[in-house]
Amino acid sequence: MNKYIIWTAKAVSNIFAPWYLALLGYALLLIFSYMNAIPWSVMAILLLTVYFFTILLPHWAICLYVRIQGWKEQEIGKREHRVVPYLISIMCYMALLYVLNNVFHAQTYSQAIIVGALLVQVACAIANIWIKVSTHAAGAAGITGALMALSLVYGFNPSGWLAGSVMMCGVVCSARMILRQHTLGEVGLGSLIGLLCGWSIVLFL
Repeated sequence: MNKYIIWTAKAVSNIFAPWYLALLGYALLLIFSYMNAIPWSVMAILLLTVYFFTILLPHWAICLYVRIQGWKEQEIGKREHRVVPYLISIMCYMALLYVLNNVFHAQTYSQAIIVGALLVQVACAIANIWIKVSTHAAGAAGITGALMALSLVYGFNPSGWLAGSVMMCGVVCSARMILRQHTLGEVGLGSLIGLLCGWSIVLFL
């Protein structure tokens, strides 16, 4: 396979890695919602807190776990090896929600993105008991599901944003298959999980 295609697939997988989506979503929430009225210093502290609990802490803990197990990097992709990393990430997200509630006293609306990301991980962890699913695909499709639900709630035409999110999801799924990390069925199931979780979190939270 063309090496440039491989490099592109790796770049897409890294840029749209599921652990970055919560931070990106929260940053967009701070910029484009009513929360843009809070001081920049508070915004910075909130984003650093989200970064710590959704990226830095779970990444460090999972790397430590992999090193203790003596696994090579590619071995973490095996279905039977993904249980503990899922649990580590879920606990980090739950800790973040606790901090947002009890330290920052954040409103439910501002926690929707974190709850949505947590719901995706829980659903993927449960599915992982029987079949390996793509969390990359689930994270990307979650944005599409949320957009669809938001268009119903606020009555706007999401066609442009929806087309972009669907295209992004397709690119991410293709990248994961090119890298042979997942099959078509695994990215398809991950996309379905993400779509349902993104839709549900907007409508019912």
